[in-house]
Amino acid sequence: RIIMKVIEFLKNAKVYYAATEDGGQPHVRPIGFVMEYNGGLAFYSDKRKNMYKQLMKNPKMEICALDEKFNTLRIKCEAEFITSEDSQKAAFAAMPMLQKMGYAVGDGFFEIYTIKNPEISFTSMVGKKLDGIEL
Repeated sequence: RIIMKVIEFLKNAKVYYAATEDGGQPHVRPIGFVMEYNGGLAFYSDKRKNMYKQLMKNPKMEICALDEKFNTLRIKCEAEFITSEDSQKAAFAAMPMLQKMGYAVGDGFFEIYTIKNPEISFTSMVGKKLDGIEL
């Protein structure tokens, strides 16, 4: 399944980057959490952070990761917040450290989002399309 291949790539990368925009200015930041949820990719953000605020204004984003061979995975998509008790519990099961960071189910800050309309590309360092992850 493509979702599991993407999750494996992202987890192997350990840190990957999400780009959003703030009034026309792109903003990129490292992220390090992904999980499968209801058959899709899911991530988290904090309601107090600019990333959350930017995605609420404009849900378009791009996620980019690089592997040890400099192959690049890019996901152009739109964020859709799906925060619920179930999605938050799933996130804690996927990454228990989130609770140690101070998040709790229903805390009003810990937000889960999935992605819609993904355009996924997997290319080599020189831009050649690679097999393995594609829609």
